[in-house]
Amino acid sequence: MALQSETLGKLPYGKINEIILLFKQALDQDQQLFVFGNGGSAANASHFVTDLGKGASDKTYKRFRCLSLNDNTNWMTAISNDYSYDEVFVRQLMNLARPGDLVLVMSVSGNSPNLVKALEWSAQNGIYSIAFVGDKKGRLAEIADMVLVVSDTHYGRVEDAQMTICHIIAYAFMEIAELQMPPGLPPVHRGGD
Repeated sequence: MALQSETLGKLPYGKINEIILLFKQALDQDQQLFVFGNGGSAANASHFVTDLGKGASDKTYKRFRCLSLNDNTNWMTAISNDYSYDEVFVRQLMNLARPGDLVLVMSVSGNSPNLVKALEWSAQNGIYSIAFVGDKKGRLAEIADMVLVVSDTHYGRVEDAQMTICHIIAYAFMEIAELQMPPGLPPVHRGGD
């Protein structure tokens, strides 16, 4: 059985860096970021958006436009009641998302029907998608534009690793000077050699 430290040790840090650059592009181009998931991944989505919307935005040259679709309780329950739970994210995206925006979904199984439906719609409507999934990958890994696989199938370890990834991304914008600057400016010289 893998330990949490082993799971974290196998994270694809190169891929995380690519995602940080995508988020920098979204910031520079004023694109909307939508983040969502189910269960523990829903909690991670809300936490991540708080970190981006407050902590990271307090340090960058402008504010992230970001939203956790898990936090729209009234809308989610209305959609679930009147249509089905499979529609809770896609119907919000239909109202809010525009071509060029960015969607991040988090899932352990990679097969949640409401996430799959949202990414299928995103693909058809010019919304770039990122999926954080566990080792089983699932359907999300087949349809997302970018996939980050956490090499484990244990729900707790995968969700913890996904939150660690979210913290790495948010703290990159809080701590790395080059990510805090508007596009086109040279990097800040930090002194030394």
